[in-house]
Amino acid sequence: MAKLDRIEHIVTIPEGVTASISEDGVVTITGPKGSLSRTFVSGFIDMHQDGSGIVLRVDLPRRKQKALVGTWNAHLNNMVKGVTEGFTYHLKAFYSHFPMTLAVNGDTFTVNNYFGERVPRTAEILHNVNVSVQNKVESPYRALTRNWLAKQQPTLNDARPSRIETDVSSRMVFTC
Repeated sequence: MAKLDRIEHIVTIPEGVTASISEDGVVTITGPKGSLSRTFVSGFIDMHQDGSGIVLRVDLPRRKQKALVGTWNAHLNNMVKGVTEGFTYHLKAFYSHFPMTLAVNGDTFTVNNYFGERVPRTAEILHNVNVSVQNKVESPYRALTRNWLAKQQPTLNDARPSRIETDVSSRMVFTC
């Protein structure tokens, strides 16, 4: 098997986006939608800012070092995408007999009439996530990072029942 002597990834920073790297490994990326910061600390990965972006370099990498530098590259690219475009997940409620409605009241997400239940199900909305309701059954939620959306999804799942339902007359589906 051939050995690599160096792996180098370049994260390009588009126009309107600024990036800064502090001495303790905190990378801050600021764009039109906001600012994101994350700490990247490693003894074997060299990270520095070049004119066109951020360069990640590791010399004589082993398997886990290759994986880590690729992960950092993906995280930095997602941070750039988050401050320029943002990330959106969609929640859609399907029903055939019991008409469900979705609602947002302040920082609470409410599902009314789930499987004909009289008590509405509620979930807390995290402060970094923007949730809205369209057509009473569609709910896109947006954030700057996928991590915030991934943390929000279980709280919205809490509004659904924890047991397996045998009736398929109502259902909520998440899509990216």
